[in-house]
Amino acid sequence: MFPNSHRESDVTAAISGRRSNLLPGLPDRHCTSESDLPSQPCCRRQDFGRSDGIVVRHPVVGNNRSMSTSPPQLTEDAPLVARLLTRWPQIAERMLAAGLGTTQPTADLPQGHFTAEVLPAIYACGRAVLQAIGQHRTLTRAEVATFVVPVAERHAEDRIPLPLLLEAIHGSAQSVLAEAAALAAPAELDELVTVGSRLLDLLRQITITVVETYTDVEQSIYNVEREARRELCSALLRGLPADELAARADTTLAERYTVLAIRTAPTDQPSAVANLIARRRIRILQHCLDGLTSTTALATFDGSTGIALLPAAAESDADDTRHRELAAELTGHFGVDVFVAESRWVARESIPATAHDAAGLAELARLAGRPAGLYRLDDLLLEYQLTRPGPARDRLAERIAPLLSSPHLIEALDAHLRHGADRKSAAAEIHVHPNTFSYRLRRVAELTDLDPTDPSESRLLAAALTIHRIYPAPDDASPA
Repeated sequence: MFPNSHRESDVTAAISGRRSNLLPGLPDRHCTSESDLPSQPCCRRQDFGRSDGIVVRHPVVGNNRSMSTSPPQLTEDAPLVARLLTRWPQIAERMLAAGLGTTQPTADLPQGHFTAEVLPAIYACGRAVLQAIGQHRTLTRAEVATFVVPVAERHAEDRIPLPLLLEAIHGSAQSVLAEAAALAAPAELDELVTVGSRLLDLLRQITITVVETYTDVEQSIYNVEREARRELCSALLRGLPADELAARADTTLAERYTVLAIRTAPTDQPSAVANLIARRRIRILQHCLDGLTSTTALATFDGSTGIALLPAAAESDADDTRHRELAAELTGHFGVDVFVAESRWVARESIPATAHDAAGLAELARLAGRPAGLYRLDDLLLEYQLTRPGPARDRLAERIAPLLSSPHLIEALDAHLRHGADRKSAAAEIHVHPNTFSYRLRRVAELTDLDPTDPSESRLLAAALTIHRIYPAPDDASPA
């Protein structure tokens, strides 16, 4: 708001350029010998003994008075303050240009975009602080708020990011400090220090007020908008009318969407911890989705499972890359495997059925032991078909039931299905001797009437094992 043509280097240069004239009684270099010391009575030598016996003489300026850290008091008619007040309208314009006028992306807005609302606040606030300096007082938080809060509220409602606004404010602060340094005469160092100190105090109060205002606006407006978007997403997922909800959520409905189902394993943490984890995951997911769409994406997510609806303008290979990166990014942020099922180019009326299928596909990938990542139906055709309800699925599940009470046999069968004829590697994977491994496969054949070493019967066992992983049956068999 207090919007960077002048930077810190400008301030430093403006001050250091006068440094040799600020204290005329002293030389502008270090004294290296007694002859270098000035003869003025204000400067005398003081001896300091050293442990090596050498006496070092240093110049001492003035009397032995303790130096005060408080800036000197000024009056309103102090020359520097008076010149700043006279030039303040022009300085205020340059402050706006140096802040919001050079900070991306606000710098790309049409010229004069902020003039009507922001410039008057800069002008009024600046005059108030300069007058307060002359009155030997500091502006109160309430006084600062009268200038800052209305503008900060508008910026928050306009969705100007808080980091961007703070950058602009500090750019404006650097600008006004440089202006003050440029106006100060060599003999006005005390005034410059006082003005700089008061302006830094004002910057502190402005920063605090802006952050508090953004927080208030987010709680009062953004939460309402987010809730409206969740309601809109829920309506689309249930096939309900959505036009009115879209208007409330300030969202334009797309004709087609990309449906993303997001799934992780449920957390086993206590409820309070689980809630904290869920809220963090919800925030991270929303942030990642907003980055994909460059707006606030429609999503419902409880920390473990959810659906996101992204406007689909056209089929794009870039979407495939972005969605795979999304799954990887979420896995990294969450610290657990994240499975994302994708269905593209979905008409609005088909969203409910498609979202249901996508959610099942993401869960299927998780239960089938697949690695975290992005999945489509083509990636899980066999698993998908095997898990469709029907008598064939039930009969397959029955074939593996005798093994359910013997985890070591399930483990041996799983290793055999992965390694095939390489029995030595399969045995090494489960840390048993190859002979022990062969014995376990024979027990599988005896209990199921299906020989794992027979290619045809091995495929049936593989299908039965897949169904068991996704739909575990009760363990009601006796140990094998």
